[in-house]
Amino acid sequence: MNEITVFSGSAHPELAAEICNYLGVPLQETRLKRFSNDCLEVQLQANCREKDVFIVQTLSAPVQENLVELLLMLDAARGASASRITAVIPHFSYARSDKKDSPRISIGGRLVADLLVTAGRQPRPHHDAAFATGARLLQRPGRSVARPARARRAFPAL
Repeated sequence: MNEITVFSGSAHPELAAEICNYLGVPLQETRLKRFSNDCLEVQLQANCREKDVFIVQTLSAPVQENLVELLLMLDAARGASASRITAVIPHFSYARSDKKDSPRISIGGRLVADLLVTAGRQPRPHHDAAFATGARLLQRPGRSVARPARARRAFPAL
């Protein structure tokens, strides 16, 4: 089993600290930089190479800012050659946006799930049943948009 490394987004660092305390592993540092045009830059301050990386970030208010921060952290972990990447999302704000109840609206939950997979999250249905169930619930009938290869392997029914 690979060594685990845990990072926290800025949404709820106290929860990540409690998780790390329970697991007996240190919470690794993350540097968040905001540019003058309000763009974010995230740098993971610990080595991720060949480690199982867990990123704790809840999608609570401000939802979009926390989501972009999570996506950047996932991408940074993927770029740092992490063995496996798992996003721990205690509150998934887009869960209510899982079906089309009127014409010409987007299914936000499905789009966010696709963004997470593309950014570097590697879903494993046997380890992450909630995400797998959510992904099946968010399936769009007759979907014509190509899905990333990882998503096709992890969720063949979608």
